[in-house]
Amino acid sequence: MKKHSPKKKRAVSNKHNSAVPVTPSNTSAKTVANPFLKSPLYDLLRVFERAPDQWAARYILILTAVMLRSAVGLGPYSGQGEKPINGDFEAQRHWMEITSHLPVDQWYFYDLQYWGLDYPPLTAYHSWIFGKIGGFINSDWFELVKSRGIENSGIKTFMRFSSLISDLLIYIPAVLHLTSILSRHLKLGRMHQIVVLTLILSQPPLILIDHGHFQYNSVMLGFFLLSVAELLNGSLVFASIWFMSSVLFKQMALYYSPFIFFIILARLFTPSTTIPKTLTSFKFGNLLAVGLSVFLTTVASVSPFILTSSTWTDACVLLKQILVRMFPFERGLFEDKVANFWCTTNLVVKYNKLFTNSQLKTASLVLTLTFALPPCLLCFKKQLIQKSTSPALVLYGFSACAWAFYLFSFQVHEKTVLVPLIPSTFLLVTKDRDTISIIHWINNISTFSLFPLLKKDGLVLQYGVTSLLINWLIGGFTLKRKNNLLWPHNSSICLKLIIGLSYLAIIVFHIIDYSIPAPVRYPDLWVIANTTISFGCFGTFYLWLLHKVYYL
Repeated sequence: MKKHSPKKKRAVSNKHNSAVPVTPSNTSAKTVANPFLKSPLYDLLRVFERAPDQWAARYILILTAVMLRSAVGLGPYSGQGEKPINGDFEAQRHWMEITSHLPVDQWYFYDLQYWGLDYPPLTAYHSWIFGKIGGFINSDWFELVKSRGIENSGIKTFMRFSSLISDLLIYIPAVLHLTSILSRHLKLGRMHQIVVLTLILSQPPLILIDHGHFQYNSVMLGFFLLSVAELLNGSLVFASIWFMSSVLFKQMALYYSPFIFFIILARLFTPSTTIPKTLTSFKFGNLLAVGLSVFLTTVASVSPFILTSSTWTDACVLLKQILVRMFPFERGLFEDKVANFWCTTNLVVKYNKLFTNSQLKTASLVLTLTFALPPCLLCFKKQLIQKSTSPALVLYGFSACAWAFYLFSFQVHEKTVLVPLIPSTFLLVTKDRDTISIIHWINNISTFSLFPLLKKDGLVLQYGVTSLLINWLIGGFTLKRKNNLLWPHNSSICLKLIIGLSYLAIIVFHIIDYSIPAPVRYPDLWVIANTTISFGCFGTFYLWLLHKVYYL
């Protein structure tokens, strides 16, 4: 009897602890096995099962992430050899050129016809830092005007390193930090955490765009992930600061803004037994702190522009110009082919011929809010009536809100798929096998949606290898049903059918695209097929997210 008394004591102890609010995820996390247990990735990482060896996993993962990004970076980049305007690579280099040579008040006015600066101030400062460093190494790389369109191994290596450094300083630490917090909240095992980290850091779309095509999306996304981490920790002020940093680096982070507004607003109340008690619990002091953090972060970012202006009128003109460059509504509903509602339905309804630009802006705003607000309001309600909210709900909410913006907002680019995809990918922390399968599916569809852009850049090899690698790692090529994480087991027949048909459509598309040239009369036919398939899948995924938010 004495032998068994410790067990009894532990049982009693757990009973007392049950008074602490526990999320639904926490209650199930202890009984569900690691869904990645039978995957090739788990076999590769099995060496870290021993507790003494797990400290090394983080360093191995970071090294692997750097190697994968470097390998992709050996390929071509956007606009390589395409004179005179080149592509995004030249745009980023040109911004380093102008910010490192011109006064601050000229940055947003200088030669707007040649890759004029059209991102917020933090991007400009980021360009200034690397422009100064690069100019110190080789002044020819960023010589004003004369360096336009420069193409050599030196500038390519430097630019690739700048993207890697940005990842190492901001994005990768943010991924590690948020994964650690989610693992603690959801009671994930150490090996589950290591596997999820590997998959997130090996995500093909972000690697192909930032280190292949060439951009710095990882900085914006890193700031956003730090904001989510602080939100889960209950620090609304730091969450606001990091989120504003994300928006002030790239304005696409505004896709998350409705959701973070509602989730912060909900946390200014203390849930109670009655609505009046809940409403009277509103924390005005916390609201003031959040408002001040947003205001001061914004002011700090634009202060160099204000301080260099001789009058307030000049400062206002400069700030207005920054906003005009950030939101170029005059460019129209969409430019390139993109897998959203407007581009897909434009096959049937020629919007630009039937409506004015102003009418289309209004229509896109109405549609975007129509689809973005439901997940925000649902999460707001759940936050108000529950004393504890699952971190998974926050991820579902951010994902659904951002997908609504991607699908229906004005002026969306194919690369913007990274914005809704990042919070969606973090749902890999759940222990639900079907959820993991669906998240891998939407990652595959997102990679596929980027194919026309990557093909144009000459990155088909990188596209194919990274796609095959990530799908092999999760057991996508095994015939054993229980070991294959590409296929959901318990989802509805309708969802299984959509997933199965979409994978079949991708295979058929690539066979046709490789073997049959597009008709001369319809040169964009295969691109439109790609965007149509992708849009159907993205729309389905949005509805799935909304369903999860409602029932979670």
